[in-house]
Amino acid sequence: MIGSSLSSLGAKVVVASSGDENHPPENITDGNTNTFWMSTGMFPQEFIIRFAEPTTISAVTVDSYNVKHLKIEKNTSQNASQFESITEKEFERTEGHLQSNAISLNGSSATHLRFIITSGYDRFVSVHRVAVQN
Repeated sequence: MIGSSLSSLGAKVVVASSGDENHPPENITDGNTNTFWMSTGMFPQEFIIRFAEPTTISAVTVDSYNVKHLKIEKNTSQNASQFESITEKEFERTEGHLQSNAISLNGSSATHLRFIITSGYDRFVSVHRVAVQN
């Protein structure tokens, strides 16, 4: 899946805790780091990506701004419920450029991934792109 946008591969953001018509959640999966989803303040914030079919994932790369702490959970059923924790990551603060974090998921199989932003370096955070390596 490297080099392709998640949306071109059939993955979709099916849940987002907040939305802005100028920066909708769909921007997370379009493969373009110039577009983004922006939170509306307060934490936690979350979004769920659903894959077109069960997918084995060795790692995800998250391009974001002002995210401090992120949890990733997975689900293997067709509906987005009963998630299991995979990993957590503390992001370093960046000034003037995106945070780009590759996060190992150790070959986890999933139909959904839930990304929970538990804290940020500011009230507002943005997620520009999520890419998956399998």
